[in-house]
Amino acid sequence: MRSRTRIAAPALIALAAVTLPLSAQQRAPFSVAETGRSYASLQDAVDAIGAGTGTVVFAPGTYNECAVQRAGTITYRAMEPGSATLSGVACEGKGALVLGGEGATVIGLVFSDIAVPDRNGAGIRLESGDLAVTQSWFRDSEQGILTAHDPNIHLRIDKSTFTRLGTCEGDGGCAHSIYTGEIAETAVTRSRFEAGTGGHYLKSRAARTIVEDSSFDDAAGRGTNYMIDLPNGGNGRIVRNWFVQGRDKENWSAFIAVGAEEGNYSSDGLVISDNDARLVPGLRRSPAFIADWTGDRLSIANNELGAGLKPFESR
Repeated sequence: MRSRTRIAAPALIALAAVTLPLSAQQRAPFSVAETGRSYASLQDAVDAIGAGTGTVVFAPGTYNECAVQRAGTITYRAMEPGSATLSGVACEGKGALVLGGEGATVIGLVFSDIAVPDRNGAGIRLESGDLAVTQSWFRDSEQGILTAHDPNIHLRIDKSTFTRLGTCEGDGGCAHSIYTGEIAETAVTRSRFEAGTGGHYLKSRAARTIVEDSSFDDAAGRGTNYMIDLPNGGNGRIVRNWFVQGRDKENWSAFIAVGAEEGNYSSDGLVISDNDARLVPGLRRSPAFIADWTGDRLSIANNELGAGLKPFESR
């Protein structure tokens, strides 16, 4: 699954500041938009921005590389959405991008085939700072996005896809398509989760979780659990989403779980409304659409449920 790096021309931006010879520019797949300088390795481009603010532009290609951001505010952007892939390599035994700076934005990148010894290999490992992800694809890895515990972190994901992710085979517990620690907010909008390979599709320990206008297609899932797990409770809203539960489940008892572990946050006012949920055709079982361990006052309304689904279950 590890492919040879494809060489492509750098982005046509801010060329006046480029100091490398033309032949070197043509070979360098990563460029910093603000300076026009090109770099042969992703880490060199990240280090060139350092504690400042800048944009790393990826030329089309598949790169067996990873990078660690230790400072600054960096945007990672594919020259064309979906044309640049980070595949098969994790930095620090964590992920393809290990983000520990003041903030980051990821636009149009693909992350694939990330695996590490502890089975928590992620496309993105977020350790500090806010992160915004859009038009990106996470596939065939142990985890899509994994965050640290940090009450200052805000994670926002829009128009992105999570495919064939998750595992419960590691010694440290399950990996998930998205797993956020105890952060300020997890927000997922207009995104798709599909064909999970273990764990939950979205596990959020955030104080506030927002999931809107997204789809959770478990029809081809294998050994999966909940679609959305809020193990610590928390407020926010889960609205206008589409859910299908598949046959091959490790735990099929609920679609959405609230407060199944510590219940650190109040879930009073958590809105779960205007969603569509059902089983794959021909499947007969009776899971709960919402399973609640908190006893808090959830706001539940206007969910359209298929045959066999129980609207709510207190546990």
